[in-house]
Amino acid sequence: MDLNFTLSARLKILMNKQLLICALMLSLLANFAGANAQEISTIASNGWANNSINAVIFRKNSLVTFKGNQYAAYYDNEQFLVLAKRKSGGQNWTIEKTQYKGDATDAHKSISIMVDGAGFLHVAWDQHNNDLNYAKGISSGSIKLGEKQSMVSKKEGKVSYPEFYKLRNGDLQFFYRDGGSGNGNLMINRYSVEDKTWKRVQDGMIDGEGKRNAYWQVAIDQAGTIHLSWVWRESPDVASNHDLCYARSKDGGVTWEKSTGELYTLPIKATNAEYAIKISQKSELINQTSMFADDAGRVFIASYWRNAADKVPQYHIVFNDGKRWAVNDLDFRKTAFSLSGGGTKKIPISRPQIITWKNGKHHAAGLLFRDVERGNKVSMAVNNDIMSRNWKINDLSTEAVGDWEPSYDTELWKSKKVLNLFLQNVVQVDGEGKTKAAPTAIQVLQWKPDR
Repeated sequence: MDLNFTLSARLKILMNKQLLICALMLSLLANFAGANAQEISTIASNGWANNSINAVIFRKNSLVTFKGNQYAAYYDNEQFLVLAKRKSGGQNWTIEKTQYKGDATDAHKSISIMVDGAGFLHVAWDQHNNDLNYAKGISSGSIKLGEKQSMVSKKEGKVSYPEFYKLRNGDLQFFYRDGGSGNGNLMINRYSVEDKTWKRVQDGMIDGEGKRNAYWQVAIDQAGTIHLSWVWRESPDVASNHDLCYARSKDGGVTWEKSTGELYTLPIKATNAEYAIKISQKSELINQTSMFADDAGRVFIASYWRNAADKVPQYHIVFNDGKRWAVNDLDFRKTAFSLSGGGTKKIPISRPQIITWKNGKHHAAGLLFRDVERGNKVSMAVNNDIMSRNWKINDLSTEAVGDWEPSYDTELWKSKKVLNLFLQNVVQVDGEGKTKAAPTAIQVLQWKPDR
């Protein structure tokens, strides 16, 4: 027997096996959350991490792209408001530590940003039943902020949950709550790019009548229709959340209608609201989640609650199929928990973000979340047809992100169908507590769906 030949043959067999294993591993990686691998870009290493303020879901937005540049905002370990900018998709960030600080110990007081149609950055920060904190960039494309400004100078002393949304002509809308939890009203301002001024569009459009307040989510579709949904809360206790309501506006928020086209008589109250689904108090219904309007103007609202016959809160997608409101239930969770009490809660799952995209004749959907059952990683449930119940779950991160909640660059997703998630490992102590955690990295995670 030729010993050299035998050894050579065996080596070839081993090499072929190794190549086969590598190919299988690459195939598995390619199939992990879609054929496009995740990319992570690090902005800075000194993000405030003593609570979840940088990683709450109601930041609108944490990231925003305009004309090839992406902007980001966060609190650093000294509680300064920091802005960052890069060429879209690049790795090099320009950092601007602004002259402004916020009370980062209150996780409600997150930073929200948006760029108007003229390229000016608008920023609101440090808001929880206090005076408006708002400034804009000193010039188009700049991340240097000017002096603090008022918007319309009225009802700006008890501002909470500031959110910016861009209209098709480049104007901005600013949603906020005037008043406190269980006793507050929805306000809407509009910024004119042409006039560089703000005006009040709605003053208490959703009225809690001194008994309750609305916690809302907003989506604007390609036709410019503003979609608004909300839950009612009767008191500062999270357990008093109930029901899911809906309204839409086709004229920039001036008039509002139900899904049937019936015009609302404003203000909207508990007695005249359209109820997409009735959900009783103490159902672990969470507030301030997310909503997405696809290119056909169909609305999908993501939330979680516990059905009466089930002890485990599950994620749900609420949508209108053209005839009625329907619910797509995701039932993969196994762990029960209860929501009660005030302040920012430490919850074993995050509130969900939802995105949709065209998938042949159907619309696919992605539900972004974090769950202790999956090791508190960044996870996504994907369904290739939103009307079906065929959900498949993948993890987009390999490491835990603590009590993180998903927020993303809505403008980049709308224009390019590229998902950029704001990423930071944070810890939230229940009831507005804070830890003594070391600063953690501020990052952007990128994902693309199969097309």
